[in-house]
Amino acid sequence: MSRLKITVLTAQGPASPVEAGFAVQLHSSARSDGGTDVRARVRRLGGTPATTWLRFEVDVDGADDPWWLIPGAFYGENRPAGNDRVFPRFEKGARSPAQAAGMVSDSWHFRADRTATPAVFAWAAPGRGGVALATRETSPVGIAGVGFAHDGDVATVALTFPFREGPITYFGDGTPRPAEAAIHEWAPDAEVELRFSVHPLSADRHAYAPVLRALHAESAPTAPLRPWVDVATAADLTAEGLLRWHYDPDPGVLLETVGFDREVTGRDGHSVDRQAMHIGWVSGIPWAYALLAHGLRTASDDEAAAGRAVLDFCTAELSPSGTFWGVWYRGAGWTQSWTPLKRGLHSRTLAEATLFLIRAARLEPGHAAWAAAIRSNLDVVAARQRADGNLGSVHHAETGEVLSWVGASGLTWIAALVEAGGDRYLAAAERAGEYYASFVEAEYLCGAPEDVDLAPTSEDGYAALLAYVALHRATGNPRWLDLARRSADWLLTFRYSYDVAFESHTMLGRYDFGTRGADQASPSNQHLHAYGLVCTAELLELADATGDGHYRERAEETLACFRQFVARQDGDFNAYRGMVTERYYQTSCFQPKGMLLTLSHAWSAGVLLLACEQVLAREAAGLPA
Repeated sequence: MSRLKITVLTAQGPASPVEAGFAVQLHSSARSDGGTDVRARVRRLGGTPATTWLRFEVDVDGADDPWWLIPGAFYGENRPAGNDRVFPRFEKGARSPAQAAGMVSDSWHFRADRTATPAVFAWAAPGRGGVALATRETSPVGIAGVGFAHDGDVATVALTFPFREGPITYFGDGTPRPAEAAIHEWAPDAEVELRFSVHPLSADRHAYAPVLRALHAESAPTAPLRPWVDVATAADLTAEGLLRWHYDPDPGVLLETVGFDREVTGRDGHSVDRQAMHIGWVSGIPWAYALLAHGLRTASDDEAAAGRAVLDFCTAELSPSGTFWGVWYRGAGWTQSWTPLKRGLHSRTLAEATLFLIRAARLEPGHAAWAAAIRSNLDVVAARQRADGNLGSVHHAETGEVLSWVGASGLTWIAALVEAGGDRYLAAAERAGEYYASFVEAEYLCGAPEDVDLAPTSEDGYAALLAYVALHRATGNPRWLDLARRSADWLLTFRYSYDVAFESHTMLGRYDFGTRGADQASPSNQHLHAYGLVCTAELLELADATGDGHYRERAEETLACFRQFVARQDGDFNAYRGMVTERYYQTSCFQPKGMLLTLSHAWSAGVLLLACEQVLAREAAGLPA
């Protein structure tokens, strides 16, 4: 086992256990995955109580260029220096109060429920190995903490019992909060056992994958899945929710958000409901496709007609540059995406809309406007492709100029190009697959959502999986299968492998919400969301192609997770039948832990409907779901 340091953090500063009045006995045992399990028996000595924190640390020497991973919460530097959005960033030598106030530091410590798996990984430098520490969210002294620090050429990973955040606490915006610390008073002669594990890491940054897989295997049996409804019922409920609450036939849109409380907002919803529709992503074509698929399968004419109407509206007007527009607003019409680049259209959003329009056209051929929109989007984007394969990240609505080539938001175009068919499109997709492979291999994907700029998010992993599964399906090339596997492993770093403990008086606690299978949206947006359902079919296809049942299990647990909190009837958790929230607050970020965002989102209902339809289609085809 790597050398373990034990420090007691007191009001007077750090001290050794003996100096602070503690006795610590370590008992270790070898793990089958090559790591070491540690049981630390901690006893308070003397006749007085004490409020202290125990920190267990392991150093990695020669760390002149360290790389960090805290699953769901921290990736490498975490936030590029020029990123528009402010949240915790690592920078060597950043120790001043002013830097901490700007959320830049060379050390970070977080409460464990911010993490998809309570673990911290560190690599010394490119080509060098490292170490990881892992524990559970809760301990006998309260919520645990994970963190790291860098000093000179030494990288340190740490677990703290109970947690101490620092140098500041992040609450979801650019304003730093004072560092938070859980309080545990050690009674005289009190004794507890703290458990954690230590894992050596090879030089490959992908070495996190087998560690997280082993930790998931240990925690999953303690976090049983408990969906409220079966798959077919969830599909019926979410289709009804989209039609009843989000669909507006004039002009034929899926409104992005709808408030739970209709008495306050009124049916027009102008005070709360977002009178807007993205072409893809948080509304628009993907979820209209899912509604159409459900309507056709169940012979629901109203649902099928609504899905068609939205697709017709989205394809009736393209931007002057030949792609879709970004967002429609009531009273303003179609305009740009959520980007600071004037007249910019975001590549991932456009590509996702195109991909699901292709699927809609395959489901119901004969719509000339749909076919024309598909061809126009793919032709102009393929024509803009750079020689190295980059498909561009932000495009000008009028001129078609690529306003930004930075990041990997063009990944989703690969799936659209492949599924459209044709040698020319496939060739463009393969060139793009080679270009974006460097992001996957570097374990740092970024740029997918419009509102987080160039920082890593769970949505980047979904886009990569969609892309490389499509390429493998079309070509059989094992390189694409390996990149699909690596993409899946990376997106699963955001997926909660355990059930967060909620206070019984909170909404999530009262309803016994199980978080296993939910994804942290991003290190910037630290709440749980369901967008990972967008690649349910691809994760199952990856399991088929690799023979690796782990990917099937992870797809199934996410679909089970989000068959919780879909309103089964009016009044269910203060929502209306078919409503689905976007945010579940599993930690102290944006809202207190245990709360639920009281807005139904078109994409939240739509992505659950999509995954249900994908699983039901597989079952109908005799494929394992």
